[in-house]
Amino acid sequence: MINVLFAAQPDRWAEYEAPLTAAFEAADLNVDLRIDHPPDEVDYIVYAPNSPIKDFKPFKRAKAVLNLWAGVEGVVHNPTLTQPLCRMVESGLTEGMVEWVTGHVLRHHLGIDANLGAQNGVWEPTVPPLARNRRVGILGLGELGTACAEALRALNFDVAGWSRSPKDLLGVTTFSGKDGLSAILGRSEILILLLPLTPDTTEIIDAVAIEQMPEGAIILNPGRGPLIDDTALLAALERGHIAHATLDVFRKEPLPADHPFWAHPNVTVTPHIASATRPQTSSLTIAENVRRGEAGEPFLYVVDRERAY
Repeated sequence: MINVLFAAQPDRWAEYEAPLTAAFEAADLNVDLRIDHPPDEVDYIVYAPNSPIKDFKPFKRAKAVLNLWAGVEGVVHNPTLTQPLCRMVESGLTEGMVEWVTGHVLRHHLGIDANLGAQNGVWEPTVPPLARNRRVGILGLGELGTACAEALRALNFDVAGWSRSPKDLLGVTTFSGKDGLSAILGRSEILILLLPLTPDTTEIIDAVAIEQMPEGAIILNPGRGPLIDDTALLAALERGHIAHATLDVFRKEPLPADHPFWAHPNVTVTPHIASATRPQTSSLTIAENVRRGEAGEPFLYVVDRERAY
């Protein structure tokens, strides 16, 4: 019997119990899945960083902590966590992010907001450029960034991507390092932020970075709120250097009702919906990692503690 502890907020148990049970059965795993296993009997922890569990020392038998979220910044620096930590990569997360990103890129590329706001009887045709003449940049070429780059390239956008280390991606211009960051900022009419949150990426979009972007550029942030210096972004929006920011993630969530983003005419707030872990699809990733652990095979999506992702 494999003892799996589900450690997340209580309301999530009702969503995950059946899909996880089905995924374990499909993988031919004999699992005792509970929310109340004694710590010294737990083999695997299915974990959300907002779980009450913060001390992993009692889980001496646990072979891995399987994160329910794509982001691990809420747990990766926990000094009591000595077990392998696996981030969540699953088809539902990826598909959701691709849909949000392509939808908002097309919205801004086609000028849909202007058309929706111009139902006034005045005929003012403004023809957008073709996608091949629109430069889109993506900061972060992990699983989600790569999927979004490929989807936008398939729509014929001129796509570039930036990552910490050099990467090759068919049909996408790629950059890396400090010089590469300046280069992609300088060419991005629409910039998408899909970086993990680390000390190196915190406020990577600050006043200096924004000044390197083209006049009238668009910023989309479905990655992590602290990737952006909010004060610098608001200043750039006020003077028109950034034409619009569509933001899905924030330093504090829910975004406080009095935050200036809510009322700014050139900011769109979406309530952290760009990509969510789906119980049915994420359960398959969890079951596969448990299967691998029991078979002595390498886990999928193991987090590099030094890089924090």
